Amino acid sequence: MNLENYIRDVKDFPKEGIDFKDITPLLSHPKAFTYTIDAFVENMRDVEVIVGLDARGFIFWAAVAYKLGKPFVPVRKKGKLPYDSISESYSLEYGENTFEIHKDAINSGQKVAIIDDLLATWGSALASCNLVEKLGGEIVSINFLIELGFLDGGEKISKYKRNSIITYS
Repeated sequence: MNLENYIRDVKDFPKEGIDFKDITPLLSHPKAFTYTIDAFVENMRDVEVIVGLDARGFIFWAAVAYKLGKPFVPVRKKGKLPYDSISESYSLEYGENTFEIHKDAINSGQKVAIIDDLLATWGSALASCNLVEKLGGEIVSINFLIELGFLDGGEKISKYKRNSIITYS
């Protein structure tokens, strides 16, 4: 299935000069969504924990964790988690942000797969990897629906196994 047919480009969102990859058409098409979840699952059979990034990564992460019968852990934007957490700041192509994870979310040595919707400049991916590793987790793979290859974000996280379902060169 060609999932690119279900991704809509929105020009100048969230600010001028950014071409936003809108995944809502994919989400509203059951066969495309099912295909996407199945593609993620194929790369994650040997993991113990699924980590999903705030916010659109949650859509995929929850479904994959359910299908694999694995625990899921949210990485949230600063101030969204109710319990003791650790944080990591990162840069975006249009600003800065901070991610947090609960201190007790991952046990030392657990095999972790990270899921997000998009790899652009690398900031959120690397921040999430740093958080998982601070807790002692072993990152088995980082998984994306979309990779913007022309931004070279993959080079910044090249020490990790990376799976991208769609790559825009």
